Amino acid sequence: MIHPYAQIHPSARLAADVEVGPFAIIEADAKLGAGCRLAAHAVVKARAELGAAVRVDHFAVVGGDPQDLSFDASTDSGTLIGDRTVIREHVTIHRATKAGERTIVGADCLLMAGSHVAHDCVLGAHVILANGCMLGGHVHVGDKAFVSGGVAVHQFCRIGGGALVSGNAVITEDVPPNALAHGRNLIAGLNLIGLRRRAVPPPAVAEIKKAYHAVYATQGACATLAQKALDSGEYQTPEGRDFLTFFLGGKRGRFISPE
Repeated sequence: MIHPYAQIHPSARLAADVEVGPFAIIEADAKLGAGCRLAAHAVVKARAELGAAVRVDHFAVVGGDPQDLSFDASTDSGTLIGDRTVIREHVTIHRATKAGERTIVGADCLLMAGSHVAHDCVLGAHVILANGCMLGGHVHVGDKAFVSGGVAVHQFCRIGGGALVSGNAVITEDVPPNALAHGRNLIAGLNLIGLRRRAVPPPAVAEIKKAYHAVYATQGACATLAQKALDSGEYQTPEGRDFLTFFLGGKRGRFISPE
């Protein structure tokens, strides 16, 4: 059902069962999949694409221009929102800065009220951003990560899958998978509760713990220690190897430190 007071551009493509509330705006070339619901005053900007059953709440804006002084508004870039993702009140998600590219939010994510996803970010599936969380440009967040309220993440940082970032943290360095981050670039061990809730097999948990100590309990550069551990052949589970491989990538080249 489309409310008569909604504004929908003629070139927008909507599945037959999409619901659009009063004063919602859908701009040119936007695409909304089956079962999408837009609340009153929600805005879907030009070239944004929403998968099936996406919910966009009041005053949220999906696909706005990047907050980049050098950005050319005529750039043909976009935003992609995965199936069943929920975007709550006043959330802002900005489109990519380069032609042909998109800011991406994966499937089954929850972006709580007032959170912000900047240009060129990539969020995996089942990611949760709590109220007032702020992601700078080009931030990558892995599957099932939880970023708590008021957290500020510097541009180009990575938050590994399954990581938990505590409330009001300031993150300017990469957070490895399944880590527990807090304060300003501090790590307090592993997100063991999250691992248990996700029913990660005990052998995998044991390897993650071993990998954590291989990197953080030994003197040396994180990337060097991670590569040495991988080369040892002692890590056989995907989870253990993913933890170590994380230290071999990224653009900032700096990793969060233990307390």
